[in-house]
Amino acid sequence: MADPSPAKSMGDPGITPLSPSHTQQNDTDQVPSGPSFVVVVAIDFGTTSSGYAYAFAKEPECIHTMRRWEGGDPGVSNQKTPTTILLTPDRKFHSFGYAARDFYHDLDPSESKHWLYLEKFKMKLHTTANLSINTDLHAANGKRVKALDIFAYALAFFKEQALKELSDQTGGEFDNSDVRWVITVPAIWKMPAKQFMREAAYKSGLVSRENPEQLIIALEPEAASIYCRKLRLHQMVDLGTQTTQNGFSPSDNVGSGMSQGDRYVVVDCGGGTIDLTVHQIRLPEGHLKELYKASGGPYGSIGIDYEFEKLLCKIFGQDFIDQFKIKRPAAWVDLMIAFESRKRAAAPDRTNPLNINLPFSFIDYYKKFRGHSVEHALRKSNVDFVKWSSQGMLRMNPDAMNSLFKPTIDHIIQHLTELFEKPEVSDIKFLFLVGGFAESPLLQQAVQNMLQGRSRIIIPHDVGLTILKGAVLFGLDPSVIKVRRSPLTYGVGVLNRFVEGKHPPEKLLVKDGTRWCTDVFDTFIAADQSVALGEMVKRSYTPAKPSQQVIVIHVYCSEKENASFISEPGVRKCGTLRLDVSGTESTAARREIQTLMQFGDTEIRAMAVDVSTGRTVKASIDFLSH
Repeated sequence: MADPSPAKSMGDPGITPLSPSHTQQNDTDQVPSGPSFVVVVAIDFGTTSSGYAYAFAKEPECIHTMRRWEGGDPGVSNQKTPTTILLTPDRKFHSFGYAARDFYHDLDPSESKHWLYLEKFKMKLHTTANLSINTDLHAANGKRVKALDIFAYALAFFKEQALKELSDQTGGEFDNSDVRWVITVPAIWKMPAKQFMREAAYKSGLVSRENPEQLIIALEPEAASIYCRKLRLHQMVDLGTQTTQNGFSPSDNVGSGMSQGDRYVVVDCGGGTIDLTVHQIRLPEGHLKELYKASGGPYGSIGIDYEFEKLLCKIFGQDFIDQFKIKRPAAWVDLMIAFESRKRAAAPDRTNPLNINLPFSFIDYYKKFRGHSVEHALRKSNVDFVKWSSQGMLRMNPDAMNSLFKPTIDHIIQHLTELFEKPEVSDIKFLFLVGGFAESPLLQQAVQNMLQGRSRIIIPHDVGLTILKGAVLFGLDPSVIKVRRSPLTYGVGVLNRFVEGKHPPEKLLVKDGTRWCTDVFDTFIAADQSVALGEMVKRSYTPAKPSQQVIVIHVYCSEKENASFISEPGVRKCGTLRLDVSGTESTAARREIQTLMQFGDTEIRAMAVDVSTGRTVKASIDFLSH
């Protein structure tokens, strides 16, 4: 039994009442984590590539990344598979990843136009303003499919792959109920997108609605942070010295450079988004505390693909490119794969040109479409950095390639610059660059130039798998992140007694002789407010009529830290709190339902109790628009 550690040694007096004080409690100071599980499986569902990893609860140090995938790209080695999915013409799941891409590619064009092929579809959850269960996605052939179905198919695929691998590992049929599942999402995602992922998991059979705690939603940069603070020095590159750290004993952690109270930034540069988190480490336990709300934006590496597409439109015409994508979707995918491997060869000091193979059907279709050759188009376009090479390739000089990176990298640098100007983000000792895009030398150089030596820039060796491994660690111990910052201000609209001179006259409502002020914003939690894990916001609600079965309360949110009225600009209705009070009728004159809401976790939760009877009331908080 550990020595009783008074909670004040936790460093932050604000959290004392919530940290279980470790006085003699005979082994009960483990936070109950629901039913026990044998293994944690984390799924990193990325915009451009996906994968899973797992660890057994009895060997938490040993993280297994998934076995090798069939197929693979030249010049791209990693354990993840492309986030691509193929459905048959009658909309049944066919394949995922390389298998989907290769099968789709080998179909005859007359056939392939009936198949539904989707890639890079995760961004839709970030960009859709009023995301709902019915949000659509477009397949490569232009047909619409339900986003929920696609996400559920993908999760079901990972469930099957992982359980198959676990069964082979353990030599018997592995039972899904022994798995704690973790799905990673960007920290900058709003609640509807996180809830959408959970709904897709229910639909896929990953977990059941009756057993929600079997699935944890992990935030990508948080997962990376948990992994990075455990890094050994031989597992990373320090950009300042440009060498793998040697000369230290391999057992040293970054932690050997990390001391109590150190602050660091994790920049997760993915395919779709970049996502930044600022953490402070509290030793000896290594607990983490968020210092500034998650920030970032849609500035992932697919922005470079869009720039390439814009370049092609400039040379060959938007009308042709749009037609080509619909008429020859498999060849378009081919062209983008060819671009991908050249994109990874871009570097600041490169002097020789990059050649991109144009698929034969591109050259052929262009001639039919325009009546002249691709070569002719390149000659007469005023894009001087791109030439035609006699081997049937687009030849880009390095400046042309670098200019495709520029808008995306500029966004990232601007964002980092603004973040480092915040008072909460001072004295940053390390900056960890993680995610697939972190491998780009162009991005690395830009970050170095911006920081000018203010922080050490660290890149883990297996930078594409950092989030995956961290998500497994998070699943093994979700309580490691003790304090978070709320990304938004949340609250509800209430009536308050009307105060002359304080409340605007147009908000006055007189009811049974009492003067009320309407639309008052009752704040549950403010944007960027610190909130400890397990901390509860309490409110009591009374049914309007004794016979009422359900209380429905609209939840509002705002980016601003303080809002006075729900009618103010910037305040929007973002969710619904439902309290099912049927069957709690009591003889009490006034029924009081006490509601507890939790904002310190990766998802917002609610629970409720009928005060007069002490009975639990079914409570749910819903952020998806219906």
